Amino acid sequence: MNRREFIATSAATVAATGCTSLSRNNKKQLPIVDTHQHLWDLNHFKLAWLDGAPPVLKRSFRLADYLAATHGLNVVKAVYLEVDVIPEQQNDEAKFVTEISRDPNYPTVAGVISGRPETEGFSKYINPHWDNPHIKGLRRLMETTPEGFCLQPRFIDSVQLLGKLDKHFEITIQPTQLNDALELVKRCPDTRFVIDHCGTADPKAFLPEPQRDGATPTHVAKPWSEAMAKLADQPNTACKISGIVAHATKDWSAEQLAPIVNHCLDRFGPERVMFGGDWPVCLLGARFDQWVDALKEIVSGRPAQHQRKLFHDNAVRFYQLT
Repeated sequence: MNRREFIATSAATVAATGCTSLSRNNKKQLPIVDTHQHLWDLNHFKLAWLDGAPPVLKRSFRLADYLAATHGLNVVKAVYLEVDVIPEQQNDEAKFVTEISRDPNYPTVAGVISGRPETEGFSKYINPHWDNPHIKGLRRLMETTPEGFCLQPRFIDSVQLLGKLDKHFEITIQPTQLNDALELVKRCPDTRFVIDHCGTADPKAFLPEPQRDGATPTHVAKPWSEAMAKLADQPNTACKISGIVAHATKDWSAEQLAPIVNHCLDRFGPERVMFGGDWPVCLLGARFDQWVDALKEIVSGRPAQHQRKLFHDNAVRFYQLT
């Protein structure tokens, strides 16, 4: 199945079910821009990391599936986030993002593509996308890379190039390597950064040991908090409130997620935080609507204007969505 067939199949499914988040009358509901939408069709793209992934993720997740998952939530726009396709398919992914972003039938209006800033050919890869209004930035997953990986001279040069092309860089890194992320941000002052998934925070780190379901957190709470505060002090950073529910305990609650969310909101402030669904990876802990409801509960005591900025306005501004 090629890209056009993928899009056509999704369109047919939407037409048959009548399920589209854009067609519902949700004027009274807070509009949402989802800044972290994943899609993958295993008939077209190869995701090597799925070999070791939980069973719930080992299938295709198409546009029609996304619309069903977000039905009734007033998701008015979405930003596609790269899914770590094999390097040979990175250009195909960029073409796919561009095609679906041009289609008014779907909420997806832009995307962040994958790339390898540490490689010699990075500039040749990224330069053709400089004038593509649908390609907003780039992410290189660093959840399994060694310490100091993003501080290689070639890596830094590549991220600086992104700034010159008016593209941003999204940081998804091990929470124990956030100080490396901080150094990268400092060395690239003219590049904008998004710290994905609240710095890949683990809610279990903030729970007493008896409440951790026998699991060991991926980091300690205090160093994470200190590193995120330092990242927030950098003027060229924003924080994506996303991803954390995938690491929560089986019987998680909004209260369990609140320490992470509140720390990020307080440190980055109301202007530099954005909602991300992280669907379908969020299914490791919750459905899309459960994550949205939990986040709304956590921020319910904050000014309505700040809530709208979190769920909508900041994303429109940062990603330059029209």
